[in-house]
Amino acid sequence: MILSSHHEFVKRLFATYLVRKTNHVERFNCTLRQRVSRLVRATLSFSKKLANHIGAIKYFICDYNLTKCAALPE
Repeated sequence: MILSSHHEFVKRLFATYLVRKTNHVERFNCTLRQRVSRLVRATLSFSKKLANHIGAIKYFICDYNLTKCAALPE
């Protein structure tokens, strides 16, 4: 049997966890939109082929992860 106060605590903790996870995803989406111009406008930096578009996004994600890892303190 779960006590009511414990149940409310777990419920708030889980809600906070979901919000924090969503925050990280939304922040990455915002960074992706700001740094990859192909996602912002259809006329500038337009890719005719879907493969080129996906390749540009993959390149950004790889570069972002490598840069982020290099900036971490040892």
